[in-house]
Amino acid sequence: MFFTEKKFTKVLDKYNYNFKTNDIIAGTIFSQEHEGYLVDIGNNKAAYLPKAEILLSNKNDPNINIHDTREFFILVNDIETNQLILSLKRLKYIRAWDRIKQMKEEDIIVKAYVKGVNKGGILIEIEDIQGFIPNSHICYGKSKNQLYNTFISCKFLIANEYNNQLVLSNRCAVITNIIDKYNLKVGSIIISKIIKLTDFGIFFNIYNIPALMHKSEISSYYNNNTDNIFEVGKELPIQIRHLDIKQGRISISMTNIKN
Repeated sequence: MFFTEKKFTKVLDKYNYNFKTNDIIAGTIFSQEHEGYLVDIGNNKAAYLPKAEILLSNKNDPNINIHDTREFFILVNDIETNQLILSLKRLKYIRAWDRIKQMKEEDIIVKAYVKGVNKGGILIEIEDIQGFIPNSHICYGKSKNQLYNTFISCKFLIANEYNNQLVLSNRCAVITNIIDKYNLKVGSIIISKIIKLTDFGIFFNIYNIPALMHKSEISSYYNNNTDNIFEVGKELPIQIRHLDIKQGRISISMTNIKN
């Protein structure tokens, strides 16, 4: 026996079910209006889905068709007019955040779409939620503009649904990969290229991650020969002192390397 819309309405009436704001319900789109759609939710009243409540991300296709049956989020329940305002966008938002929180909990590497750049870092999208990768968590090797409109590997730093705050790290993902690929560990000695000289230390390129060697970590031999030894582009042996996967940082040293 088929469960028809009329029978569904009788069940609702029998149990005196009241639709409430924040409920998730099933409905069938049956009419397109100028600024939205009418949805049959089986209570003898047509609910309304505004066009503004369809898309979570502008890059998506609305993909709305008459006779589609799907789930909706009740955004507003106007008791005076007995009118329900529905949202697909809010439902997608809730479920996207559920997936994001699960991925963060599992500490997995994800691919995020780079949708823009600014002075502070990279604007990304994941699960249609906008996030941010700060400059300090972007790997060395490519400019931010080169990353625009591409996908970048990253791991979650902050995922706060209530503040709509999503912060990720490209460096954390890369460090995780290179540890596995190159068997990198504390104490490993590798050859690395100098990419920047500063008053407080030297930055080396460790598999496209900028790693700072503080001046206190430079051996006495090199301290006495800095004019001849240290210049941008030169390759030198360095030792891994600390791997901070959670913050995407590598600390290095020369103090234990024999000259």
